[in-house]
Amino acid sequence: MINSIGPTGTGAVDAIRSQGVQKGAPVEKAALKTEVSQAAPNPAAELAASGPPVDTDKVAKIRAAILNGSYSLDIQAIANRMVEIDILPRG
Repeated sequence: MINSIGPTGTGAVDAIRSQGVQKGAPVEKAALKTEVSQAAPNPAAELAASGPPVDTDKVAKIRAAILNGSYSLDIQAIANRMVEIDILPRG
């Protein structure tokens, strides 16, 4: 059995348990619902909800370059940057 956190056990399970549950009895939604307080707007949460910033023009240019075969990688620059930020190749 899981005990509630804290000395008094004021969780939703304890509230329902104290009333007793009868087989086949309808469950009241009010008993299961927990209150959510209205907090001040969180700018970080709003940014996270809007998704990452994407430069759609840059993405379109890179896609076009890949499709027409003109997109090239500077492997030496990539390797140097991996060493700078301490990323080692796998395998």
